[in-house]
Amino acid sequence: MDLLALTIFVEIVDGGNLSQAARALNMSRANVSYHVAQLEKSLDAELLRRTPQGVELTNMGQQVYEHARNIVHEAALMRDAVSASEDQLTGKLGLSAPTGFGQLVMGPWLIEFKKKYPGIILEVRLENFIDNLVKDGVDVAIRVTPEPPPMVVARDLGPVHYTLCASSEWAARERLPQNLGELRRTPIITSGGVSGRVRMTAAQNGHEEEIEFVPTLMSRSYPFVLDCILSGIGVGLVPDYVIRPRLQTGELVQVLAEYQFDIDGNHLYLMYMPNRYQSRAAITFIDFLTDKMGLLRMVRRSGV
Repeated sequence: MDLLALTIFVEIVDGGNLSQAARALNMSRANVSYHVAQLEKSLDAELLRRTPQGVELTNMGQQVYEHARNIVHEAALMRDAVSASEDQLTGKLGLSAPTGFGQLVMGPWLIEFKKKYPGIILEVRLENFIDNLVKDGVDVAIRVTPEPPPMVVARDLGPVHYTLCASSEWAARERLPQNLGELRRTPIITSGGVSGRVRMTAAQNGHEEEIEFVPTLMSRSYPFVLDCILSGIGVGLVPDYVIRPRLQTGELVQVLAEYQFDIDGNHLYLMYMPNRYQSRAAITFIDFLTDKMGLLRMVRRSGV
């Protein structure tokens, strides 16, 4: 049985079409199509049915896919076993992370990881949306969401803590809101919610109150949001990792610190596909990132 043909077949099914498999394997679409045709010829069975949306498995194709996936997985494990004695990890790792968290928190971690494992090629995408991990060539994704998609393996890295803050300039010029009622009349800078509105929960001593408001400025780029807060055009509502260093230097001051704020029950998740072979590079990175997130949670609890 042709291992290359089986690998191509698995990539087509996982990616959804021939073009995606060709990109993932750095092959021409014609070459991919040829190998699939040869595989179908050798098995004397139709495995894939072409549709306007891409391809779909036939009943026989589904059975072959289950076996082919295991064969490709075992072959990858064998390659890893052969290289296990080497001092240096190699391979390519696709990572997707939210723009703000990726730039402001993960950036130093990725540099540290790359220095520790120079043989691993990192392809880093800082983006806030991703539809299909396999289709987009992503091995590991970090996402902020209330609930991860059901088709992925997800590690809950903990809740996202939000903080209200203002620049020292704004605090000196304007009166800081002293309660939630005054906050409703305050210009707020944050990421956009549904239809331009944000639904926030404020908790204090076990009591929760929900507030819905229209921000004076919205952006999904937290580095830009931080610049806007520092410029003194309003009060920011952002994850604590965005502004923690600026609070420590005094450039920003915390607003209504007695409350715990939350937007949509968001948590930070590490995600990967359940049927996707996890290379030693990917496993090493997942463990590395999990350790870093554990340290970050300890810092939050200590108030540093």
